Amino acid sequence: MDFTKMRHIIFFVLLATVTAAFFTIMKPFFYPLFWAAILAGIFYPLYKKLNAKIKVPDLSSTLILILVFTIIVLPMIGICTLVIKEALNLYGTASSQGDQITDNIKQALQWVKENPYTAQYSIDQSFVTQKVVELYQSITTFLLDSAKTITQNSIVFAIMFFIMFYALFFFIRDGEKLLKALMHLCPLGDRYEKILYTKFTSTVRATIKGSLIIGLIQGGLGWAMFAIAGVQGALIWGLAMVLLSTIPGMGSYFVWLPAAIIMLMTKHVAAGVGMILFGSLVIGTIDNIVRPILVGKDSELHPLLVLFSTLGGIVTFGLSGFIIGPVIASLLLSFWEMYDEYYKKDLDNNPV
Repeated sequence: MDFTKMRHIIFFVLLATVTAAFFTIMKPFFYPLFWAAILAGIFYPLYKKLNAKIKVPDLSSTLILILVFTIIVLPMIGICTLVIKEALNLYGTASSQGDQITDNIKQALQWVKENPYTAQYSIDQSFVTQKVVELYQSITTFLLDSAKTITQNSIVFAIMFFIMFYALFFFIRDGEKLLKALMHLCPLGDRYEKILYTKFTSTVRATIKGSLIIGLIQGGLGWAMFAIAGVQGALIWGLAMVLLSTIPGMGSYFVWLPAAIIMLMTKHVAAGVGMILFGSLVIGTIDNIVRPILVGKDSELHPLLVLFSTLGGIVTFGLSGFIIGPVIASLLLSFWEMYDEYYKKDLDNNPV
């Protein structure tokens, strides 16, 4: 074997080994580094404008960190505190007022039985009551366990937030240099590297603006609607609307519509009708009106691909998967487009 060729093989084997070892030791910090990169991409244009005036990169990056902490972290801390409090209240209600909950369910089923439009359906009241109570208890138990997990792991969360902010400072300040260094080392060529970078950033922007921001708007309005209607655990159901609205094909109506129907069935007619009107005319139209304005042409993924990549991302990566899934799908399509362009002549000559 040629000595130069053998040296190249040994070098790349060692490079792959060291790289794999590096990613192994960095694996516990994947999520804080991932979110630091996402936030850096979102706030970098603001950093450039700010630094153009201040001309002190360290100060400009620090000011961006303060802004991120103020508009993102502080509200998250407040929401988590309120969610834990409401989860404990819901669990206490499920434990102490089980008979009242059962009576409300029976009352609702009686309404279904007496209603001329639904009286034709035979419903086993005891079976339905038992299953609904079990579902309610399962939800409240899950919320209580989640609250305990957040409380017990508060130190871990604090450390991860610190790592994210520490990385965010350098990603914002040195992100452009880091990106240029990675593009220099990548053997694909500047044209294809820019295509991948553009796809990545456009997909992240579309996901953040089209899912998260709209979800927060719908969840905030749902929180207010539930609170005014007197629904217990209004913040938790509003948060559920945020989560469901980030999943294509699901939507926030999976939360507010059943709640409105239950209000009607328990003879809270004004609250139920009000929730249906507000949910349909206000919350339901936000997605159709605001999404095209916010997203624009950022996302070119087919809706079916968005649905499965989002669901698969959430199952595989947890909550961060609602961004990671569509990004992976977008990059996959980009590689196939690059393949089609690079081998266009061979593909055109290939008989079908």
